[in-house]
Amino acid sequence: MTDGSRGRPRSNEARQAILTAALALAERDGYTAVTMKGIAEAAGVGRATVYRWWPTRAAVLMEALNELSARVATPAPAGGPEADLLTFLTATFAMAEHGPSRTVLLGLTADAQHDPGIAAAVAELTARRRALLRGLLERLDGEWNVPLELVVDMVFGAMWYRMIDLHDRVDATTAAELCRAVEKLMRRQA
Repeated sequence: MTDGSRGRPRSNEARQAILTAALALAERDGYTAVTMKGIAEAAGVGRATVYRWWPTRAAVLMEALNELSARVATPAPAGGPEADLLTFLTATFAMAEHGPSRTVLLGLTADAQHDPGIAAAVAELTARRRALLRGLLERLDGEWNVPLELVVDMVFGAMWYRMIDLHDRVDATTAAELCRAVEKLMRRQA
């Protein structure tokens, strides 16, 4: 695998060590404390190796978050539409509640306010998550009383608001409550 902008192939072992180290540092020290030097040291690679593949800590953390999201918070369909929605939301919210994801998401979002490149990367990540949720909602049996995009906004808006405000948890209970709320936004077909 290559970076695309630089010709040398990546060592998958070094790449995984870097991504793992970046997330661990963000969880331990906070997003703003993560540095390229710190990532390199924690991963046991040279700083040049990190810079060869990523130009900034935000780029490293964005890739790490993308991989974590794909692996942890994108469960394969296993039941009916309602069960799959609950599984998706539970996994998504667990990722937002525990570990480095909340710290990284909020840090990237803050940096995105003044960096168009980071803003585009965050928008791409959220667009993928929105598309997954929309697909799950489209599978539910019923007719929507409100626009589907608004339902997507409501579900993820609740997650983001709780992550930012910290007034309540983003957990399995939240996922179940939102699933019940979503059902009320539909008219069941006879």
